[in-house]
Amino acid sequence: MSEIDRLIGLAPVIPVLVVDRVEDARPIAEALVEGGLPVLEVTLRTPVALDAIREMKTVPGAIVGAGTVLDPAQLRAAIEAGAEFIVSPGLTERLGDAMIEAGLPYLPGVSTTGDVMRALDLGFRRLKFFPAEAAGGMPVLKALSAVFGEVRFCPTGGITQDNAQDWLDLPAVACVGGSWLVPRGEAVDGAAIAARASAAALLRRT
Repeated sequence: MSEIDRLIGLAPVIPVLVVDRVEDARPIAEALVEGGLPVLEVTLRTPVALDAIREMKTVPGAIVGAGTVLDPAQLRAAIEAGAEFIVSPGLTERLGDAMIEAGLPYLPGVSTTGDVMRALDLGFRRLKFFPAEAAGGMPVLKALSAVFGEVRFCPTGGITQDNAQDWLDLPAVACVGGSWLVPRGEAVDGAAIAARASAAALLRRT
């Protein structure tokens, strides 16, 4: 089993996290791991994201990666911060080549057949379907999986606790990414986060 397959197989949901305050990072990670979701994606959308990765990595059981990685410079910064896997919203040849050289587990973003073909050309077969709902939802993913049978997807974007099971019922879906577990702008409530994580961890995969 490849390392990316191992990671996406650990839980049905990967929390997608936008951290605005570095002091929130460790409590968030502790609550998510307690709830049964150990694989955490910290998006590089805020000034404290790299420090948040460093903080979360101190939590026992947490496997922390960087999301919204757009170019090789951000990739290098994420690696220096200790990111254990990388997620990007799309895929360029330059970023793909840098990822191959880095050797880290990687989920590049795709939304069209051309995107998937470019990923396959670079050797990537585990892909993030993004933005899942806005890109056409389950009908589009079903169409993609009918053509690219060797690919497994992690849909992200518009996924909620209410619709996550429908996505996970698709054979081509390995896991889903979800921002609902830690809503941005809300005060960090460890008990509430752990409860949401526990509910998500009970979701079933095909």
